[in-house]
Amino acid sequence: MVQKIKNKSASAAAEPKRRGRPRAYEPDVALGRALDLFRKDGFAATSLDDLSAATGMNRPSLYGAFGDKRELYIKSYQRYRTDARAAMIEIFRGEVPIRERLARIYAAALDIYLLGESGPRGCFTVMTAASEAVADPEIRAMVLDGFSELDKAFASSFRFAKKNGELPSSADPAVLAQLASATIHTIAIRARAGVPRKELETIVKGAIAVMCG
Repeated sequence: MVQKIKNKSASAAAEPKRRGRPRAYEPDVALGRALDLFRKDGFAATSLDDLSAATGMNRPSLYGAFGDKRELYIKSYQRYRTDARAAMIEIFRGEVPIRERLARIYAAALDIYLLGESGPRGCFTVMTAASEAVADPEIRAMVLDGFSELDKAFASSFRFAKKNGELPSSADPAVLAQLASATIHTIAIRARAGVPRKELETIVKGAIAVMCG
């Protein structure tokens, strides 16, 4: 009898200890759902209860995984920028005529801005992060960095086109880049307001004609 108890104890000791309950959520999926909510409703209008419902996580779990609401907002914005960059980078790098490249860039942007189960969501940067940037230095720095990154990418494309003789010698790649970025912001706002894609594509065609002479 004593031997059986000893064997049982030894067997129990050999079993690995369980480290609490396993996580019932995927952090990447939860962050994507928080991103969708912030992008649709903005920071102020999105409550912790909203985030809990969207992610399927209670408040303690949200805090443990992402920090407070502001930290989750910043992580969501970082995720948005990463995803948007991934969708655009190959188009910017491609060595195609400038008109075709711009058309592809704006088409990809419209795909992003018009996507949304409850309606077009526009651009996270323009529609919500720019508002938060007024009072939050960290978010402001992220927004300005995003603007600068987009301007530089467009400027590089225009320099390449000028070098290949697609643009006149008087063309200023930096100025054209700012116009190209401004067009991105314009279609983002109009997309969120519900302007049909065909009308947005007309705006894009006009902008490309102006930029490419």
